[in-house]
Amino acid sequence: MRRNIVVLRTSVKLAGAAAAAAMMLCACGPVKMGAAAIVGSQRISAATLTAQSANLSAAYQTDIKKKVQISYKPAQIPQQALSWLLRFRVRDALARQEGISVTPEQQQQALTGLTAQVKQSGFATLQDAGVSSGIPPDLISDLARYQAIGTQLVTRLDGGKAPTSTAAQNALNAQLDKAQCLASKSLDIEVNPQFGVFDYGQLAVIPAQDKLSAPQAAASPAPSPAASASPAPQLTPPC
Repeated sequence: MRRNIVVLRTSVKLAGAAAAAAMMLCACGPVKMGAAAIVGSQRISAATLTAQSANLSAAYQTDIKKKVQISYKPAQIPQQALSWLLRFRVRDALARQEGISVTPEQQQQALTGLTAQVKQSGFATLQDAGVSSGIPPDLISDLARYQAIGTQLVTRLDGGKAPTSTAAQNALNAQLDKAQCLASKSLDIEVNPQFGVFDYGQLAVIPAQDKLSAPQAAASPAPSPAASASPAPQLTPPC
C-alpha cells in the first residue's frame, strides 16, 4: 500500500521556509489569486498556509535543537504543510463518500492510540512525531480525525477482523487505495505552481518539472516519512 493513503487500525501510514508562504501568490493558470490550492469548490488560502507554515517552522526549530529526526529541509515547510492540509481534505471527502461520521469520543480514542504508537516508535510526544512527518502542531486534532475515519473504513471493509494472509491483506489494501483515489479524484485538486504539483500516488505536493526525479527523503518512524518526489509521480488520479 502507498504511504500517506490509509490508516490500518491503530497505525498511521501516512512532504520554502515559512516566509516563502507569506509572499503574495500570483494568479498562475486556473489557481485563483490568494489561493495555495483549490479543492473542489473551495480553496486553501495563502493566509491559511502561511499560518500553518509558521506553526510548523517554529516547531521544526525546536525539534532540531532536541535532535528529533526530520527528513525534510526548512525550505520545504510550506510544501509539507500544504500536503497535510490537502490530505485532511481528501480524508474528509472519503468520509462523505463512505457515509462515515466521527464522534468526539472516537476522535479522542484515535488521539490516544496515536500517542501510544509514537511513544513505542521512540518519539517523546505525538507533536514531535507529527513535526517529523511535516504536520503542523495546530493540526494534530485533524490528524486524530484522519485516523478515526481510516479506522472506521478498515473495520467496515474487513468486518473487524484483520486479514491473516498476504493475499487478503493485498485485497484490502486495493479496496482502500481505490476508495481514497476516488475521494481525491472527486475534489479535482489544483495546487498553485509556486508550491509544486499534486502527486495522487502519495497524496502530497511535490516539486514540479526537473525536480521530479530527485531522490526520496530518508524514511522516518511513525506517523510516516515526509513526502518527497517519486520517480513516477501520478499527476492525475489513477482511478
